[in-house]
This record gives sequence, C-alpha cells and structure tokens, in this order.
Amino acid sequence: MENDLTRRQFVMGTTAVVTGVGATLTMPRPARAASSTELPPLPYPDNGLDPYISSNTLSFHYGKHHKAYVDTTNKLIEGTPLAGQPLEKIVASAADSPEKAPLFNAAAQVWNHSFYWKSMRPKGGGAPTGPLAPKIDAAFGGYDAFKKAFSEAALSQFGSGWVWLIASADKLQILKTSNADTPIAHNLKPLLTIDVWEHAYYLDYQNRRADYVNAWLDHLVNWEFAAENLVRT
Repeated sequence: MENDLTRRQFVMGTTAVVTGVGATLTMPRPARAASSTELPPLPYPDNGLDPYISSNTLSFHYGKHHKAYVDTTNKLIEGTPLAGQPLEKIVASAADSPEKAPLFNAAAQVWNHSFYWKSMRPKGGGAPTGPLAPKIDAAFGGYDAFKKAFSEAALSQFGSGWVWLIASADKLQILKTSNADTPIAHNLKPLLTIDVWEHAYYLDYQNRRADYVNAWLDHLVNWEFAAENLVRT
C-alpha cells in the first residue's frame, strides 16, 4: 500500500487516555440484499437539515452521488466472490490492491457516505454533552480547541476528502483522508465525519467551505451518534 502520509494525515490536539476504547473497528451492519450492496435510507427527511444543508443538495448528494457509488460497487462485484459480502469486507479486500482501486473508491465511498448521513441530525451541533464531553476536553483541551482543530483540518484538506473524529488506541484524534480513503481501511475506529468534497456543499455555499464547516459544527453534528460509536467494541 502506498505510504500512509500520501493517503491520510493526523491532526492531533493535546491527547489523553480514553479508557475502554480499542483500535479495532466493529460497526453494526445494516441489512442488505443477498447479492448486492444497498443504498441505505436517510435517517431524516430530505429537508430535515434545512437551512444548513438544503433538500436540493441532498437530492444530488444522496440521490445521485451516493447512489452512483452503490451502483458502481454492485457492478464491480457482480459475479465475483465478493457479491453478497458485507460492505466492510468489500472495502478491506480492495484497500491494498492497486488493481482493485476502482472497487475501493466506489465501496469506500458507499461506506463513508452512509456514515456521514448518521454523523448529522436536525437540531444538532454545538458542544457535546454526556460521555463524550470529558473525552473531548481531555484530548483537545476543551470544545473550542477541538472545534478550531477540526475546522482547520477541514479547511486545509486539499481537494476532495473527509475529516474524521476517531478513537485510535487510547486517544481521540482528528484524521484527514483524501478522496475515498476511510479509517476502516486502516483498522481505525471513526466516531463521526464531515464530507469536504465540493458536491457536499457547493449548491448551498459555493466555494465557502468555511461557512459549511461552521454550520456543520454549530447546527448539524450528531454527538449522540459519535458517543454510540465510542462505546462500541
């Protein structure tokens, strides 16, 4: 596999031990057809994220881009031993294989987008409460410091990609990945993610990625989903 520094970059705050968090990812798998990967339903109505992400953006992002990744994945696995396999297995099988790069790009984007939709909720955003709050404080020195680090990561990601809050070993960290790359290809445990591909925000914000990132953090981020991922083993 190519050097990790060409595919991913950590952005670390002041880190501290996060008890009970391992590096191995085990995510629940949605039910899917026996021979294909499916487009999962959105966890809210298509206007549920208004006015921060419009139904127009969702109609293209989910209905066109995400669906296209699903369709491409199914086309590439049809008639192969990967047909009907869990999406995570498809991603892992293609991650270290240059000849399977088209499959990795499609399958990883299916997984990333499915995770992204759950990383948001109507009336979300702001500082976390509950079990994640002290973890954020310990790892980054407070929510404001986390927000600054996360925003800087999102704004400095050149071109297309993703920014993640992950639990790696005993630490919370911020991770940037380019294009379709995903933490599950590196045996890392994602808690939430923001999509910084232009198609995620351009219809609403044009080139103002900073406005999109601020709106996402202040009004959309789903800390309950992140907390659920934190305690999963």
